[in-house]
Amino acid sequence: MATQIVPAPLSADDRGMTPADRAAHDKASHVRRRILAEVPAGNPRGSWPAEEFAAEQRAAGVPAEVVMDLAGDRFLVVVRNPQLAVAS
Repeated sequence: MATQIVPAPLSADDRGMTPADRAAHDKASHVRRRILAEVPAGNPRGSWPAEEFAAEQRAAGVPAEVVMDLAGDRFLVVVRNPQLAVAS
């Protein structure tokens, strides 16, 4: 049995998603983050400066955490819910 190729709807994007599909996907999977600080991964102290900054933010009531940005080769201090971030 041959595989049947079904064309995407005319209003679909390059991934075959309609605008309604894209909106549902973005609402369900998008995590908003605010970057508070960044430290180069080549820092002699590694991620420690980022961890120290995140600890200071947590002590001040901001739910900060450290994540690694592999593409940018850096450690980021982020807040997952930007409404909770205190302006610096």
